[in-house]
Formats: sequence, C-alpha cells, structure tokens
Amino acid sequence: MRLRHLAALSIGIAAWTMAVAAEARDVVVHAGRLIDGVTAKPRDKVSILIHDDRITAVQPGFVTPAGAEVVDLSQQTVLPGLIDVHTHLGDPRRGNSIVGRVTRTGFDSAYGAIPGYRAMLHAGFTTVRNLGADTELVVALRRAVKDDLVEGPRMYTSGRMMGPTGGHSDPHNGLDPELDHAGWEDAVIDGPAEAAKAVRKRNREGADLIKIMPSGGVLSENDNPEHTLMTDEEISAVVSTAHALGMKVAAHAHGADAIERSARLGVDSIEHGTFVNQAGIAAMKAHGTYLVPTFLIADQMLRRANEHPEMMTPSTLAKTKWIGPLTAENNMKAYRAGVKLAFGTDTSEGENARQFGLMVAAGISPGDAILAATGNAADLLGHAADVGTIQAGRYADIVAVPGDPLTDIALMEKVDFVMKGGTIVVGGGAGR
Repeated sequence: MRLRHLAALSIGIAAWTMAVAAEARDVVVHAGRLIDGVTAKPRDKVSILIHDDRITAVQPGFVTPAGAEVVDLSQQTVLPGLIDVHTHLGDPRRGNSIVGRVTRTGFDSAYGAIPGYRAMLHAGFTTVRNLGADTELVVALRRAVKDDLVEGPRMYTSGRMMGPTGGHSDPHNGLDPELDHAGWEDAVIDGPAEAAKAVRKRNREGADLIKIMPSGGVLSENDNPEHTLMTDEEISAVVSTAHALGMKVAAHAHGADAIERSARLGVDSIEHGTFVNQAGIAAMKAHGTYLVPTFLIADQMLRRANEHPEMMTPSTLAKTKWIGPLTAENNMKAYRAGVKLAFGTDTSEGENARQFGLMVAAGISPGDAILAATGNAADLLGHAADVGTIQAGRYADIVAVPGDPLTDIALMEKVDFVMKGGTIVVGGGAGR
C-alpha cells in the first residue's frame, strides 16, 4: 500500500512538473531600434530574450534561440513599458468638485477608474503610481490587476492623501462645517504625532508609499497654492516614519517655500513644483529629490477653464487660470539646472502620452522626456530592478512605436505594440 501511494505521488509530481514545463514560454523580440531606458541613445537591430514574464538577455543582432516564439518589431522603435508616477483613481475633475464630493462614493470612483486604467495600459503605460484615493478601494484595484481580474497597469499606491486641517487634502473644504463622512478624517493630520500614526496606518492598510500636501492646491476650495500649510515637524514625522517602513514620500507642493522645505526635509519627489525657485532647486539637487512636473493636467484644466468654466467652482476656476500658464515656465528652470525629472501627468484617462509633446514643446529634449517615463520613473518608484528599462532580470514590459520618437516625439502617442510581463496586450497577437 505504501509503495502504491509513493508511486501515485511520483506520478502526480511528474504530471505537475510536465504541466509547469508546458506553461513555460520563451519569446524573442526583434527590435529594429531599441531605446532601453538606461540611456536615450538608440541601438539598431537588437534581440530581447524573454522567459515567462522576465527578460533574460539583450543581444546585438537578430537571434532566434531554438523553440523561442518570435515577435517581429524589426521595423519599429522599441522602448520599455512606460511609467506614469502621478495618476489618480478615476477622474474627480469631470464636474463640479463640491457636487462630486457629496454625490459620488468611493465605489463610483473605483468603477469609474477601470476604463481609464485599461486605456493607459493600451497606450503603453505598463506601470503607474496612484497618488490619492480611498486606500481600501485602490489597494483592492491593485490586487485585482495583479490577479488579472481587471486589465490595467501594474500599480503602486499611496492610498489617501494627507495634509492639515483646511489643506489641499481636507475633504471638508467648501462644505457646510456640520457635514462629515466616514473616512474623511483619515486625510487630515495635525501635528507630528498624528502624522506618524497616519503613515503607520497607511502601511497597515497596504499602501506602497505616502503622499502629503505641504502646500495649498488648485482644485481644492479656497486654499492658496503658494502657502505652506504643514510644519517642518509634521513633514519630518511623515518622512522619518515612512522611510523607516521602506515607503517613499511624494509631496504635493506648488509654493516655493513648501518645495524647499519638503526637499530639505527628505521627501522623495515634489509633485507639480509650480513656483520652484533657486532655493528649492538647490535643495532638490542636494538631496536627490525628483521633480514631477504635471504638464498635462495643467493643459487640460486650463482648456476646461476657458471652454467650460461652468464645470468649475469660482475658486478653482480662478486658481486654474493663475497656475496653469506658470507650470512649464518654472519647471523648466529646474530642468535646466539639472534637477531630476520623473514623468507624471496627474490624469488617468488614457491621454497620458500627450504629455511627451508638452514637455518637448517647453524645452525638454525628447530623450530626457522618454527617460523621465522609463529609467528615471523606475528609480523614483524604488523598483528599478523590475521596471523602467530593458535589461536582463526586468519584467518583460515592452512597447513599440512606428518611426523614431527622438526626432518626432508625437510618435509616443502612437504606441502600436504593448507587452506587460511577457503577455502581449496590444498588437502582434494580443493575449497570447
């Protein structure tokens, strides 16, 4: 009886091993031109060898290992899967923010996010960083994407944003002071003790990083984007607690003072950076802080302000017309001074690649714009060993465009091949 059990077990193990072996997949991508995300310098005629979901080698010339499936991109420019480090869960800017806050639930935002996240993936964005949503909902969406229940980019999330009473993240702004909602207080931190506890709570809930609001914002009611609203002690408490837990910190900061303080106190990225000055630039360079200049949302909202002012409250309309035109001008000062850039649009509707053209029009080189959305973005995420470049060991996240985006950046809006983790999503037999 024992021998029969052992024999049955052996047969079962052999069958399982054969099944696993049958699922293993070797692919080679023949790239006519490769921009690998390590540098912007292209290479011609390169083979990318893939086993299952990871790249195993990058070799010169077109080689075809025995048994490997060939993906022919020999007439295209191949790049790493693109990364947007500033997206949101759904788009709260579709209508009046006050009305939306009291008529839409987090579930509305979660379901509303699905088409946009699918569109981002199909546009070539295989990884995104979500910077503000109900924590439990966005963590669930991240898990659903990972489990292939929802089609979308690989996601890292901050969960709910955090800032002081009356600050950019305070959901009570603009409402009857008697109104409240379960969960709204999670976005409000006053004092270093509350700040540290809130970081620990985000970590417990499954967030990957932390987002704070040291300055006022544009699409919030009545706060001033130039004002610094968090104390040094609050910012330091967030940074030290988050870093101790292995979490990075993104700081929404428009005002010059908030930018300089946040960078000096150790945040990992400055989001927006509208009024950055020489002091802020010096602090960012000294501490290796990334700037995430959100050109696309500034352009979208300025258009909306001019074409559909009825969709905004008086406060957000005035701030949009004030802040929008300044975005490119001041961000370019930081770029020319050598501050590191990462690509973030502050959008989630699939138009993300349009930001490449806006960056180049402002004066950023096409190569640097591409690096901002590949190797630089991966470095900011803290996952450069997995995403952002085409190198051995990274996920097989690969996109392709027709022609040369270094001479025509608009081609980044014409991605016609997308592979995420070794699975073809767009082009070349999608879904294999």
